[in-house]
Amino acid sequence: MTRQQKFVLVVAVLSSFISFLDATVINVALPAISEELGGGLASQQWVVDSYLLTLGAVILLAGSLSDVYGRKKVLLVGLIGFGVTSLACAFAPSIEFLIVARGLQGIAGALLVPSSLALILANFTGMGQGRAIGTWTAFTSAANIAGPIIGGVLVDSLTWRFVFIINVVPIAITLYLLTKLAPDLEHVKGTRIDYVGAVLGIVGLGFPVFALIEQTNFGWGSPVVMAPLVVGVIALVLFVLWEQRTAQPMLPLELFRVRNFSVGNVSTFLIYGALSLGFFSVAVFLQQVAGYSATLAGFALVPTSILLIGLSSPFGRLSGRIGPRLFMTIGPILSGIGFLLMLRFTDQAPYVTEVLPAVVVFGLGMAITVAPLTAAILGAIEPARSGIASAVNNAVSRVAGLIAVALASVIAGMTVLDLIGFHRVVLVTAVFFFAGGLVSLIGIQNPKRLPRSQRVTSLHQED
Repeated sequence: MTRQQKFVLVVAVLSSFISFLDATVINVALPAISEELGGGLASQQWVVDSYLLTLGAVILLAGSLSDVYGRKKVLLVGLIGFGVTSLACAFAPSIEFLIVARGLQGIAGALLVPSSLALILANFTGMGQGRAIGTWTAFTSAANIAGPIIGGVLVDSLTWRFVFIINVVPIAITLYLLTKLAPDLEHVKGTRIDYVGAVLGIVGLGFPVFALIEQTNFGWGSPVVMAPLVVGVIALVLFVLWEQRTAQPMLPLELFRVRNFSVGNVSTFLIYGALSLGFFSVAVFLQQVAGYSATLAGFALVPTSILLIGLSSPFGRLSGRIGPRLFMTIGPILSGIGFLLMLRFTDQAPYVTEVLPAVVVFGLGMAITVAPLTAAILGAIEPARSGIASAVNNAVSRVAGLIAVALASVIAGMTVLDLIGFHRVVLVTAVFFFAGGLVSLIGIQNPKRLPRSQRVTSLHQED
């Protein structure tokens, strides 16, 4: 690995880590936020989903911006924006202000993920790319787990507001390292940004999610729920029609003609929807039902972080050698079994006998899954379109999480999570994980292997 490649990998990991971290760091802070600023389960859902909503809706546009204007420029804007909006969240005077600030933070976060991954795809090839993606997925996936840990410590030792203030430090480090990267290549002349598609996509995602969350307050028959739901569905239909006819679509639909890309994104939707739903519910249950402190609720998931950091890169390398299909099948199934073990949870949820076994099995499953999943999807698309390909995949994962969290109260069957509602949620979570593994088993194709002599030559070139 060259010196420049090392800088690229560190910048890519840090940029994405920040964005992924803030998607889950908030979970264990929700009870403290509600206590200080007010609001029930619907407000808690909005604090999570306002971030996921804008991130998922804008991330496709961000992928196009990355390909047109350059990864480095888009990362710079995203990092500065993320720092400013993080401080806005930290000093929020009301729950409504926090929800709006989180939405703006999601827009900035959307600029980080596709550009960071596109940097890796543009600077690494062959088996080196597989190792780099494995490292990237290990740390970014660990961010999903580390979020509750960091959040719990900060909530209990200081205040929930430091959950956002701490973002300033890694952002400052990443901005400095960004200056060490080579300049962006010139973009292709005549390329344009699909702003019409962006608006339709935002409306098509935002309005139905609003309806899903607020139906617990107003009911499905209310015009407050039905009107945005209908408008959102119409916008989604118009989005697809527009993307089919416009010359330079934000979402090139022909990407989905590539089998591993399309099937992999279906698996992503199921797996990451399950992940978001499960984490949201576990964090709330352990505190509000089992009586864990925010710190203990966060540390409950430490084994998963350890497994992801330690095993994602090796499984990424193995996937590069024998193909991703086996890992993308076994991994989600193991994660689903981990959530089935949560059906054993009682009101007290003792850690060693009930929580730990479930967390370990789930963590092992995710460690097997994440790097092969990313490599299979993005490896199927040519590097010139890596920005939009990574944006699509990340948009799918964020939208899946967005919808899953919005459905949490519907699945639980109540506005306040209790043991029975939690058991319903983890059962549904396990089913989604199993479905993700089944889709991979049926649909993913392993790439054809090179002759041994070519594999050896490629290995020497990457080293």
